[in-house]
Amino acid sequence: MKVRPAEPTDSEGMSIVLQEILALWKSDRPCSAGHMRSFYVDHPDRIECSVAVSDDGVILGFQSLKLARDGSGWNVPPGWGIIGTYVKLASGRQGLGKALFAATRQAARDAAVASIDATIDETNALGLAYYEAMDFRTYRCQSGMISKVYAVSA
Repeated sequence: MKVRPAEPTDSEGMSIVLQEILALWKSDRPCSAGHMRSFYVDHPDRIECSVAVSDDGVILGFQSLKLARDGSGWNVPPGWGIIGTYVKLASGRQGLGKALFAATRQAARDAAVASIDATIDETNALGLAYYEAMDFRTYRCQSGMISKVYAVSA
């Protein structure tokens, strides 16, 4: 497995990863390849979007880091990073998240981002555990969501 920056041609594989997760969550969030490209790969606030790719070229997961700006709707201070992590269910617990976060953390440092927000549904035990393992700490709870922050310089 290797981690590298996402490219437009990765959008379909990223869509497959997210479709599986959203089906489990019973969510109707958009997850088409076109949405993956515009919301993650080519998003204007993208700091980094990395993919974990198997030796045979299959996208196993991806992680997005965007920059919060005034009026962006993220409900975090401007200048913070906003992270999202998605890993194929069958690929969990194999170090993909840790490898993805190493690339994201470096991108945050390179972009001089001091804090990264991860806002997770309070019922997403796997997501909450993942971010805790990556040293994110809870700073806010509201409306069924738990927000965690990572201090990049720590």
